[in-house]
Amino acid sequence: MKISLFSTFYPFRGGIAQFSALLYRSLQKNHTVNTITFKRQYPNFLFPGQTQYVTEKDNADKIESHQLLDSMNPFSYIKTGRFINKQKPDLYISNYWMTFFGPAMGVIARTLQKNIIQISILHNVTPHEKRFFDQPFNRFFLSRTHGFVVMSDAVLKDLLTLKPNAKYLRLNHPVYNHFGKKMDQKSAQEQLKLDSAKKTLLFFGIIRDYKGLDLLIQAMNLLDDSYQLIIAGETYGSFEKYQLLIDQSTAKERIYLFNHYISDNEVPLYFSAADVCILPYKSATQSGITAISHHFTLPIIATDVGGLKESIHHLETGMIVERPDSNLIQQAIESYFGSDSKHLYSTKIEEENTQHSWDNFTQKLIEFSATL
Repeated sequence: MKISLFSTFYPFRGGIAQFSALLYRSLQKNHTVNTITFKRQYPNFLFPGQTQYVTEKDNADKIESHQLLDSMNPFSYIKTGRFINKQKPDLYISNYWMTFFGPAMGVIARTLQKNIIQISILHNVTPHEKRFFDQPFNRFFLSRTHGFVVMSDAVLKDLLTLKPNAKYLRLNHPVYNHFGKKMDQKSAQEQLKLDSAKKTLLFFGIIRDYKGLDLLIQAMNLLDDSYQLIIAGETYGSFEKYQLLIDQSTAKERIYLFNHYISDNEVPLYFSAADVCILPYKSATQSGITAISHHFTLPIIATDVGGLKESIHHLETGMIVERPDSNLIQQAIESYFGSDSKHLYSTKIEEENTQHSWDNFTQKLIEFSATL
């Protein structure tokens, strides 16, 4: 099959770029795939992080792609669609994760020839920080796509709210498998200058308000001094309120802060050093962090929001906290470390990982396309 795949790719960085690179590598095993990406993804003044681009420290998969789409230039929307038409693909696959791209991707969808099957992988439909243009931009994009792949029931619900007759395929997020092997825990802790005698919690990923880092810092005040916390990730916005909580915390000497974008090369270090990954989210759809944590067979404690409990099975691969509350998070952490069966969680994760491979994901996606 001939496939055109649109997403963010190298030289852009981030979770969607990593997802798309792995998707491409799996698809190209059995299909002819050409990739299309952005010429300009966001204007710099709209991007909340330090940089949109891969740096020398990143071990990114350098996918060769056609850099065509300028999110701020409507003429490039039509140009991109016409380029895809010239490739004469049987299938067009897009990745959609932000309503800001709705107009651009909607125009591309309308420009494509009618004989091209269109599938979109929806990472998010309703954003965490809502804006007045979300619904019209979503409707504009969704209305012309033939089928959708969703990776959580929360995203599926959002899709069907906007497009009740949507044809969809519900799949689990594949496990990220490009980070290499798990390190020896003691060695990883030594490199991060942690206390190897303490129980180690990990908060990982881009720091945004909805991810509830403030709740986890508050929960550290309620835990005794046998616990330590790693905070690893770049802040989107200001870190000031979190720094104030840390400075005021009785546990501040046991909170280790690595407030920068974590390159692929560094990822094994943090997940190998930890005993458990914490997702104290206040809202969510699905989280790519679960796919990283599962790759390293690291159990997760997460709040019961969005689709998190669909990939974290309570008392099997981790623990689910009833709601985003610092007291409940503290209790769950103590319960986890007090459990005699927590060592079985990693074994269960390893068993499930075999079912959530990229090749299984792409095979089911291709089979779905044949039904449209």
